[in-house]
Amino acid sequence: MLLAHRGKRPQVDATAWVAPTAVLCGDVRVGRRTCVAFGAVLVAEGQPIEIGGETIVRELALLRSTTTHPLRIGSHVLVGPHASLNGCEVEDEVFLATGVTVFHGARIGRGAEVRVNGVVHVRSVVASRATVPIGWVAVGDPAQILPPGAHDRIWELQRPLDFPRVVYGLERDPDGSVDMRELTRRLAEGLFGHREDRVAE
Repeated sequence: MLLAHRGKRPQVDATAWVAPTAVLCGDVRVGRRTCVAFGAVLVAEGQPIEIGGETIVRELALLRSTTTHPLRIGSHVLVGPHASLNGCEVEDEVFLATGVTVFHGARIGRGAEVRVNGVVHVRSVVASRATVPIGWVAVGDPAQILPPGAHDRIWELQRPLDFPRVVYGLERDPDGSVDMRELTRRLAEGLFGHREDRVAE
């Protein structure tokens, strides 16, 4: 299903294939011979989503741009099922396995691999040809690639990347928490913007 959002509609190359149960909403641009499989959701909320040629977006993947972070995916990329990509840049020939999460402002270099359930944190940069192992976390610029059990080291690197500010535009309170009333208010405001979405002609 193709939906227009705030006056912008998806643009799908004539040689691409989008499954009938996939949802493309807003300023989404799909390149030549790219495939978007069943149940995938691509939502452009302000900035565009651009997908190159001969890229595969598998079942139930979620790709989102935001008002401050476009989402760009190169050519010959595989986005695995249940992957979640948010306002990031993925260069050509990247393999993103099942359940991968890539956060806002992150960049994954050409030919890199992020394996099953791997995470690339906000503003983190994974080098070309690098591998994030199964379930591991890439954090920093350049990214350090750490096992999930290395929580203290991950937090040490992650905290200055300022996830709440990058993703939600909110500062942490002195105790490290975030104002959840303001966070949910902002999220709801953005989501309510979809009430006027219409099937694209």
